[in-house]
Amino acid sequence: MEQMFGGIFRLGDGGGAVAPSRKPEGGNGGNSDAASCSAPSPENCGVESHHPDACIIRIRRSRLIQDALAEIARQNHHDLHKPLKVTFIGEEGVDAGGVKKEFFQLLCETVMQPDYDLFVYQEESRTYWFNGQSLESEADFMLIGLVIGLAIYNSVILDVHFPLCLYKKLLGQNVGMKDLEVMQPEIARSLKKLLEWKGPGSVSDVFCFDFTIDQGSTFGEVKTFELKPGGASIPVTEENRREYVDLYVDFLLNESIRTQFNAFKRGFLLLADGPVLRLFRPQELEVLVCGTPHLDFKALEGNAKYEGNYQADSKVVQWLWTVVNEMSLEDKRKFLKFFTGSDRAPIGGLGRLTTIVQRAGPDSDRLPTAHTCFNTLLLPEYGSRGKLRTLLHTAIQNAAGFGLE
Repeated sequence: MEQMFGGIFRLGDGGGAVAPSRKPEGGNGGNSDAASCSAPSPENCGVESHHPDACIIRIRRSRLIQDALAEIARQNHHDLHKPLKVTFIGEEGVDAGGVKKEFFQLLCETVMQPDYDLFVYQEESRTYWFNGQSLESEADFMLIGLVIGLAIYNSVILDVHFPLCLYKKLLGQNVGMKDLEVMQPEIARSLKKLLEWKGPGSVSDVFCFDFTIDQGSTFGEVKTFELKPGGASIPVTEENRREYVDLYVDFLLNESIRTQFNAFKRGFLLLADGPVLRLFRPQELEVLVCGTPHLDFKALEGNAKYEGNYQADSKVVQWLWTVVNEMSLEDKRKFLKFFTGSDRAPIGGLGRLTTIVQRAGPDSDRLPTAHTCFNTLLLPEYGSRGKLRTLLHTAIQNAAGFGLE
């Protein structure tokens, strides 16, 4: 697998894979010790590098991306098809599913940041799209695609939002103006205005377009690309405006990101390919990756189970659901992530989640805690609804890390 991602790694002095230097993650970024930059070795962790029943990777939070790239790259194809187990080195969390969820979430959050130069955030649609001007290698995009496929293979829902046209492209479907209307509506409106223009004035005089497109580069420079050979000297007129719009849309959705998308797709299909994939519609593939957008908390409440002498009609349990249903949508998502490790619903909605609310002792000032691997909320028997609201709010706003008490 390392040969597959050769563009990502260089060999360290000891022959081990070392991830490329990027903006430091965590820490002060000032440590130049070469040992701190190398991937964690099985010998250093005191465990076997292979497991007959699982694909095991070991990650340092301070070197999340570097370790993740190196660990995944050293796995063979067979091991990647085993259930994934993740260990954050130096932490007590035992991966029964929760650590794995957190790993995928942190990894996706990090690679989507502008510093990594891989994706561009589309403000209007609140989605991420490939950075066609990225200076990163194809191997980087290939590995991100593999990570998405790995998440699907391990039934982990990701908080990563791509436009629907990405899933259409993964399934080999054509994309066009309707997809651009969703992803970049302002540009789509401008192009439609051009198509519908009836005067006064000619198209060439009013719009002053030629067959080129300008795009910003990684360093803030504006680059001009011809939409067809000699496009810089071809004005857009009434007669050729449809061709111009078609080429413009195709450039944005296909040509400008062809290299990046094709690499991403190759990585994705390493784990997610097969006859079943071809049966999916784009919307269904999107749900596999990031869950169902609609959050029905009444369905979540209706399917919840209770332990430790709690029952559905227990006073504290009723307070809990009252407080949750009064939350803003943003806080509801934070609560869901605190409780289950993801702020998205699985296929079929929140009613398909098996969740447990367990009594965690008598009234106290302790915050609620959760075992995300088991979708279990540990809730002390608070003395008032107000106290429950305050402490639950504090817990969901400050949740970080993963540990089992």
